Amino acid sequence: LQLVESGGGLVQPGGSLRLSCVASTFAGNYYTITWFRQAPGKDHEGVSCISGSDDSTLYADSVKGRFTISRDNAKNTVYLQMNSLKPEDTGMYYCLAGSGRHYDTSTPLHEYDFWGQGTQVTVSS
Repeated sequence: LQLVESGGGLVQPGGSLRLSCVASTFAGNYYTITWFRQAPGKDHEGVSCISGSDDSTLYADSVKGRFTISRDNAKNTVYLQMNSLKPEDTGMYYCLAGSGRHYDTSTPLHEYDFWGQGTQVTVSS
């Protein structure tokens, strides 16, 4: 399974972006997909995940109420809608796919099966 992220860019504080994570096959629709981000000099942070079994969603406290994760199975795509962006949202955003039973935003990276190359998000005036 291959994952390709897109949709990053430069945006002013308070702005919005929508990230996409496209899976190479429909099999991706059955994986839990988690968006991680990494800011320069910081550890990876799990931002949001969507279950491969029931599409239930989870969010890190830092993005609750501002970010929305969703899945379009017809397009083998998971989206991350990011609103009210803040400078601290700046970082490289990656989507990861996991086939295990349970994931949340604190699940370590090594428990995922596939990941993409990332897309850069910069929030700055």
